[in-house]
Amino acid sequence: MVVEDNDLNRKLFCDVLKANGFEVAPVADGEVVLETARQESPDLIIMDIQLPGISGVDLITAAKQDAKLRDIPVLAVTAFAAKGDEDRIRSAGAAAYLAKQVSIIPFMNAVKGLLPEA
Repeated sequence: MVVEDNDLNRKLFCDVLKANGFEVAPVADGEVVLETARQESPDLIIMDIQLPGISGVDLITAAKQDAKLRDIPVLAVTAFAAKGDEDRIRSAGAAAYLAKQVSIIPFMNAVKGLLPEA
């Protein structure tokens, strides 16, 4: 599942994942992330941190407190790269963190590193 409000970034992440053989559920609206995750039961959530109206950090925290979602790994992707941001994001429950602009190879390495071997 790709949570990203920026249309271009969301399309890029989804296209790269699909090209690598993954099924993708794109989500643009942070307000429907938890509901969509419960319905889709994704193997991984790729979470933008800076979403309009709601923080990706808050969504990660809420997912980790939800019995149905807590075991789904979260890859946080963010333009926030200030000192302490990675610690704050990981403390919320993100399994991995990438700062934007994301390159394809590190992105796919992070994705594959969070998924069980197929």
